[in-house]
Amino acid sequence: MELGIGIGWRPEIAAEVESLSGIDWVEAVAENLCADHLPDSLVRLRERGVTVVPHGVALGLGGADRPDPDRLAGLAARAGLLGAPLVTEHIAFVRAGGPLTASPRLEAGHLLPVPRTWDALDVLCENVRIAQDSLPVPLALENIAALITWPDEELTEGQFLAELVERTGVRLLIDVANLHTNHVNLGQDPAKALDELPVEAIAYVHVAGGVEKNGVWHDTHAHPVSEPVLEVLAELRSRVDPPGVLLERDDAFPPGAELAGELDAIRATLRKAAPPADPGPDRATLRQAVPSTDPGPVPAGTRDRTAVAQTALLSALVAGTPAPEGFDHRRLRVQSRALAAKRADVVAKVAPELPEILGDGYRAAFLAYAGSRPMSGGYRRDALDFAEHVLIAGGPADPAARRRLTYWWQDRSGARPPRRTTRLVRAARAVLVGK
Repeated sequence: MELGIGIGWRPEIAAEVESLSGIDWVEAVAENLCADHLPDSLVRLRERGVTVVPHGVALGLGGADRPDPDRLAGLAARAGLLGAPLVTEHIAFVRAGGPLTASPRLEAGHLLPVPRTWDALDVLCENVRIAQDSLPVPLALENIAALITWPDEELTEGQFLAELVERTGVRLLIDVANLHTNHVNLGQDPAKALDELPVEAIAYVHVAGGVEKNGVWHDTHAHPVSEPVLEVLAELRSRVDPPGVLLERDDAFPPGAELAGELDAIRATLRKAAPPADPGPDRATLRQAVPSTDPGPVPAGTRDRTAVAQTALLSALVAGTPAPEGFDHRRLRVQSRALAAKRADVVAKVAPELPEILGDGYRAAFLAYAGSRPMSGGYRRDALDFAEHVLIAGGPADPAARRRLTYWWQDRSGARPPRRTTRLVRAARAVLVGK
């Protein structure tokens, strides 16, 4: 279907998005929406005829485990609530460990690259087919940005995506900012990737901003779209007329006028780029392809090998274990710092009281905690565990701040087994109340 020009809907810019002219559709992060009711802003947009597409970030379809049924059900519910024509996710893994490796479960809190190997492709394809069977609408998958690359890869990004589409019939969400990121960070040519991937399978396109620091491009979604990213969009436009193009912004939100200016730059790029010599099949006749044969389940050994490799990498990034053989150690350190920084930023958003209580010491205290405590239960659980960690360590030094943090933790910790740390915090509260 034709989507047109859109923008990522975020609560922080809901009013600005509603006031922008020429917006045909919006995309909302699925995990930020309730499964049974919508924010008023999205209700108003839908009443105006604006299409809303749920964009998932937590399925981890590239991971060794099969997709979690509850997460799939949640994504399906949001698609139904929105009346969405499709749902989207990422070609990435976001967690590792667990039963397949008999090791603790680890979460990245971020999208990490899947190795472009035949084993990883087999696992991804089976996971995609499971997801497709569970969703009420077609699925499209996004290529991700990366700071690191796996050793001994057997396929290029374009080849990997082409094989994925051929085997599963899944549609593609091509992020041109991510292609630019991988060009700067990994030396991968965006034009070559576009030449190799099946552009006729593109459902829509992402455009986003980033920043370069010390020779590394950070896909921040918090900076204006750069000219090199628009050049990749023009390259894509010379091959296919994409059904939709969307501007993403996730932080450091500018005024509505600046968002409108970025959208105008995207429109101008699409107009100026040479149209494809062969427009391809009429999209009105396109259907989600169906693989000609069912390959059957992936052998257990394939999933096991994938699980071991992904767990070793994630453990090195978040738990300080030795780097797996073949990885660039400098890049792993950059990625590790980036994961910890993002973790601190997201915890500050989901629990804004913590940086308020801890003041300027919040970030240093959180990064010290994160260095020894990998995330295993999501950001809200991470916020509670961090507060507990600070209290057990005797902080904050200021009695008033310690009292506030104790009350905050107690109010949110809920019913939990009376672990030693819980008893210590309760004892600390009793002492504070007695003062």
